[in-house]
Amino acid sequence: MPRVDFLGTGNAFSPPGRMHALALIDGTILVDTPPTLLAQLRRSGVPTSDIEHILFTHWHGDHNFGFPFFILDRKYISNRNLEIGLNVYLRPGGTDILNGLCKVAFPGSLESLDSMINWHEGEREEIGDTGWKFDRFPVKHNPDTDPHGYELVHDCNFRLLHCGDSGPCEEIDLRAANADVIIVEMGMPDIGDFPHHHRPSDVISLASRNPHAKILVTHNYASGEGLDEGFDIPQLPDHICQLEDGDSLIISEDKSFEIIRKNGKK
Repeated sequence: MPRVDFLGTGNAFSPPGRMHALALIDGTILVDTPPTLLAQLRRSGVPTSDIEHILFTHWHGDHNFGFPFFILDRKYISNRNLEIGLNVYLRPGGTDILNGLCKVAFPGSLESLDSMINWHEGEREEIGDTGWKFDRFPVKHNPDTDPHGYELVHDCNFRLLHCGDSGPCEEIDLRAANADVIIVEMGMPDIGDFPHHHRPSDVISLASRNPHAKILVTHNYASGEGLDEGFDIPQLPDHICQLEDGDSLIISEDKSFEIIRKNGKK
């Protein structure tokens, strides 16, 4: 049964009660590698050797600075004999970025990434034998970060649209029309014009244009549920779900799904 576990739901500032946004699909596929990655995996009881696939959305530090620590752990702790392969899906030029990041983080310790990683630069790929495939598409964010989202399709024909870190854009709208669930990163409040991020008003607009799909909000700028620090959680319509760290999306083979909250409630 396919599932997505949300190991973190915060934006770049990790608001109180939230670690950086991080989705784990079927226990083996990560979307991005934020700075809090190792702590998130440890908290969830997932060794780094369980991860076989990583999809990168763009090159901001809150989405990739955990990569050197992840590789270091696999090399020296969880996968010392290189028994578990690692597939990294990214845009052309991304390999050089990650190699440089590892050289800065741990000089001399991670100089042979090609022996540990299979690099994939295709815009459409089968994700191993997981039953998932993707179509990568450009989104609206800082263009220097080469921002993209992922339209993920499971063998059961369930369509999961991960918008990446983006503001509203035509590419998202085109794919949202066919999605069952849309994961949208709401990084900024409604306190100004932020074209490179979704705000609460933008999320509400996206949901109104796509009543057929369930909207899941992550990369939230607001503090976690029940906390008084930082920004308050915005009031959104009931059919929009603002995720908390530890929530999960459970998908059935008939394409039905449910959201399991970290407290066990549905």
